[in-house]
Amino acid sequence: MAEPDFWNVQEKAQAVVGELKGLTALVKPIKDLDASLADLDAMLEMAKEDPEFAAEVPAELDRLEQVLADLELKGLLNGPFDSRNAIMTINARDGGVDANDWAEMLLRMYIQWAKKHEYDVEILDRQDNEQAGISTATIAIRGPMAYGYLRGESGMHRLVRISPFNSEGKRMTSFAAVDVSPEVNDDFEVEIKDDDIRIDKFCSSGAGGQHVNKTASAIRITHAPSGIVVQCQNERSQHKNLAFAMKMLRARLMRLEEERREAEINAKYQSQAKTGFGSQIRNYFQHPDQRIKDQRTGYGETHFQSVMDGDIQNFLDAVLRWRAGQEVVQG
Repeated sequence: MAEPDFWNVQEKAQAVVGELKGLTALVKPIKDLDASLADLDAMLEMAKEDPEFAAEVPAELDRLEQVLADLELKGLLNGPFDSRNAIMTINARDGGVDANDWAEMLLRMYIQWAKKHEYDVEILDRQDNEQAGISTATIAIRGPMAYGYLRGESGMHRLVRISPFNSEGKRMTSFAAVDVSPEVNDDFEVEIKDDDIRIDKFCSSGAGGQHVNKTASAIRITHAPSGIVVQCQNERSQHKNLAFAMKMLRARLMRLEEERREAEINAKYQSQAKTGFGSQIRNYFQHPDQRIKDQRTGYGETHFQSVMDGDIQNFLDAVLRWRAGQEVVQG
């Protein structure tokens, strides 16, 4: 980073900065813990002679145990792509307008989680539903271990509530599918043949903006062999949208390759295309009581609004531990 030409190629420079942030997020807590242990030795010596110091020892031990537990959890983020940024796509599925609204609720939930952790969020694509909510949205979440934390969110999310769109006040069930892929750089080797892709250009759509619906700047890419479809419309420049869409396609293809290498472990994550009861990875209830429960880990909470406001770290941590257990069993 000290080289004079470091910032000449912005994307590569940002990748290095991101790598540094990821390493710092791991190394700094280890150094801090090491220093705290040295201080603890001194505290224990002084506690032998001073009751006030002795009274502080239990609280300090509890703090250090929590720091160690957090480090052990980060140690589970050891996958080949866990340190990368994440590209997340959310699609409304079964449930009509309620599903569109639910998809937007999930979008907000993940954005709020990212903000709480000081991650950067970029909206790459968003298709609003005419009545309410979204049909689909794709965002990039950039920060230390973003993909490692979020990859377990891939799958179907089910909401049960009294529908605000039903005049009779009936209870409705709606579904939204989440897909998470690691963000890759342009120089990452993923073979994409020109004959395998179809590129469509169309006018942007959305809530507004001076360039919306005026020029055919939006890009949709269809990859025939895998059936993957990606699109990007957040930039005015068609060239930039095409570059972002290709990056999204490479990320999705890399995700498929990762799933092939870990087929047995990741089988539970490949149910995204399914809809309906029994396919969800997590259930969210607003009626008759408020609770959220993960079907894989068994972990649950009763603070529905808090979760919707982005307090999902406990769910992410539980999935990390669950995945580690699955790897031990498979091993």
